[in-house]
Amino acid sequence: MTFFSRLTDNATLKALGPGLITGAADDDPSGIATYSQAGAQFGFNTLWTLVLTYPFMVGIQLVSARIGRVTGHGLAANIRRAYSPALLYAIVLLLLVANVINIAADIAAMGEAMRLVTGFGSAHLYSLGFGALCLGLQVFLPYTTYVRYLKWLTLGLLAYVATVFMVKMPWAEVLRRTVWPDFHFTRESVGMIVAIFGTTISPYLFFWQASQEVEEIRADSHTFALRKKPKDAAAQLRRIKTDTLVGMGFSNLVAYSIMLTTAVTLGAHGITDIESSAQAAEALRPLAGEFAFILFGLGIIGTGMLAVPVLAGSAAYAVTESFKWRNGLDLKAAEARKFYGIIALATVGGAALNFAPLDPIKALLWSAQINGVIAVPVMTVMMMLAHNAKIMGEYTLSRRHTVIGWFGVAVMLVAVLAMFATM
Repeated sequence: MTFFSRLTDNATLKALGPGLITGAADDDPSGIATYSQAGAQFGFNTLWTLVLTYPFMVGIQLVSARIGRVTGHGLAANIRRAYSPALLYAIVLLLLVANVINIAADIAAMGEAMRLVTGFGSAHLYSLGFGALCLGLQVFLPYTTYVRYLKWLTLGLLAYVATVFMVKMPWAEVLRRTVWPDFHFTRESVGMIVAIFGTTISPYLFFWQASQEVEEIRADSHTFALRKKPKDAAAQLRRIKTDTLVGMGFSNLVAYSIMLTTAVTLGAHGITDIESSAQAAEALRPLAGEFAFILFGLGIIGTGMLAVPVLAGSAAYAVTESFKWRNGLDLKAAEARKFYGIIALATVGGAALNFAPLDPIKALLWSAQINGVIAVPVMTVMMMLAHNAKIMGEYTLSRRHTVIGWFGVAVMLVAVLAMFATM
């Protein structure tokens, strides 16, 4: 069997699902802008952050996936069962605001990238088209079909890995700076670290992966929550581990490639102020060549098509689970009107923000700050849920996962405190 046939084998693709899609959605256009700015401004000296965040990403996403698969309910539903409504509503409201702002930034970046790649048309009109397409796919495609498209969209992120090999790279220095950076803690550098952490470890990813594990249960009539069917536990937890390790590894590899490419091209040529992913693509054109520019631009469109549904969907799952409304991409729009209504409102609201007198850079900053702030309580609550035997039964966290998870909470807390200290 050839490599390509192994790659496209249904069994192989089936093993990579919620974790892969979640990891790929983490590299959305607003994230690309953050990683590009880091590479342009600090060169190779922020590459270490992506090595550091990988185990914490894996740890916390494993917790969210485990909660969904064990209980058969998403994060918001489990928070509602264990904690006060006030805590739940506060978290969900902040998540909804951050997601809509993030959707706006992503749709704007997709429209601008399409205008740059094609060389004609209106970025605003392209943005409206992408917003309508993302919404239509979620509303009208069955979950099993829709999730296959999302899996294939993850391949678009390989464009950023490809651009690394299209420019001359001082690999010895890259490896040295990754493990031993020439880094100085200043107001600007601390702010960038916080931005990278906030972009990489985002609450919407927690809600999405947990809910997608629930969707996987619903999509197969022979599959049940692990508390109801313990004999599947070993195989399912193994699958979740593989899926999450690969998904988060893929996410950080792409982020590392973006940072590396912009460092060796933009940063090396004195271009240190990148305010959007589309600007990063445009700046690459004279330095890395036309093909690298096109790959970078198409990558923005591909990851936006992946991220916008995840952002809108995670908000819809969180809100509907909070109020015990019917939800799920496996349901038709008529069967879950409120769920799809929230997806529509989030997507349309994000698209509409592109026509408001709102500074897109400030919007991205607000979104990153909100994500960073709510990540700490959400991660804390997730860790407590994962240790709650009433919720998890016999599938509470092991000691190793506990250490990694709480260490991740501590890292995010330090990042948030540093953010407030530098504001």
